[in-house]
Amino acid sequence: MTAVFSDELRARVEADFGRVVDLLGRKVALKSISAEGITAEHMKRSAEFVADELRQVGIDAKVVQSRNPDGTPGAWEVIGSKIVDPQAPTVLLYAHHDVQPVPDPSAWDTDPFVATEVGTRLYGRGSADDGGGIAIHSGAMKALGDDLKVNIKVFVEGEEEMGSPSFIPFIEDHRDEFASDVIVVADSGNWSAEIPSLTTSLRGNTCVDVNVKVLHHPVHSGQYGGPILDANTLAVMLIASMYDANGDLAVPGVAAQEPVGGLQRDLDEATVREDAGIVDSYRLAGTGSLASRLWTKPSVTVIGFDAHPVEGSFNVVSPETTFRLSLRTAPSQHPQEAQDALAAFLQAHAPFGAEVKVTKLENGMGWAMDPNAVATKDALAAMEEAFGVAPINKGEGGSIPFIPELQRIFPSAQVLVTGPEDPKANAHSPNESISLPGLKNNILAEALLLAKLGE
Repeated sequence: MTAVFSDELRARVEADFGRVVDLLGRKVALKSISAEGITAEHMKRSAEFVADELRQVGIDAKVVQSRNPDGTPGAWEVIGSKIVDPQAPTVLLYAHHDVQPVPDPSAWDTDPFVATEVGTRLYGRGSADDGGGIAIHSGAMKALGDDLKVNIKVFVEGEEEMGSPSFIPFIEDHRDEFASDVIVVADSGNWSAEIPSLTTSLRGNTCVDVNVKVLHHPVHSGQYGGPILDANTLAVMLIASMYDANGDLAVPGVAAQEPVGGLQRDLDEATVREDAGIVDSYRLAGTGSLASRLWTKPSVTVIGFDAHPVEGSFNVVSPETTFRLSLRTAPSQHPQEAQDALAAFLQAHAPFGAEVKVTKLENGMGWAMDPNAVATKDALAAMEEAFGVAPINKGEGGSIPFIPELQRIFPSAQVLVTGPEDPKANAHSPNESISLPGLKNNILAEALLLAKLGE
């Protein structure tokens, strides 16, 4: 690729950027919350909007409704293609058009469904996750135009935020629409708004519900409290038993690993504390690099707990309670193995012989990239050219279970995980936003990657 063509692509991205920002603003306004019904009319409108925008940049796109494993109607999906040469490489571009709910709009500084520019960032639910991914694909396709030298297939999913329950049946029904040499998943992020990254790994995920029972019925805390600990206290003791004195998860059979491909740069603790809003007095748990603790070591979070609210509470020993644990697993460990180990540990460590029952829920496999793949090297070169600085590879503590499924079904495809987010994006949280300069560079990086893959 010549320097002249690279400069031309940069100029095209710059000239088209107003359209891209407008697209993103209109996408935010759609309120594409899949939790309010993946089959609902608002999700169909969201899919049709995305398909129309893709058609405007040369993709032959259409909206298709998926089916769930039980045969019931599933999410509204967008698939499409642009075939320039049957002999050329084929690249699948992935994003998702559904967004997270907004439980408390008052926690936002702006209207979550009105895209609002503040400084160099655009605020709004889905502006980064994953409207930014859609914007990147649209911008890259527009920039390349008739200079595109690879075949393109597109899949924009409608239920990623709901765990992609119909993903596998959909692939099986549309295998030809997914078959490709390179898969670009634009649903992750960069080291910062100024420093690009390829995502090297994703943790897996598994969940369990744990029921702790000590009594067959409630009793008065003054009459029986002391020798009988309430179920909530026993549950907390059980949860605490999973950790050692350093705060490392210490459940036999739940694996840990170091960052995939080696650690180029550890995360800055002060930045992590600021971005996460950690109180000053809290000391970070665990040992080893901060990157490994966030990317590749396992972590457990109590994501649900059945307990009586403080308001209206009274003097009674709670007879039983249930809590839900979300276990993020090391990228290379099968989540079923970790789930089995966690369940066995919890049942073996019942405090004071309380009854503990574990219900095993869904699993999602982790993923690690191939650092030696041609597409990986092309992507890193494209990122450096677009951003003007060398990329820093990084892992992600989150999970995208369909990526290993794609890799399993299409084992010869090279998978690249990119994305529009940065540490300030607040995906899934109040004040979600996207860096506009970062978005522009991401568009250019994808355009340069596609150009390199076509050489």
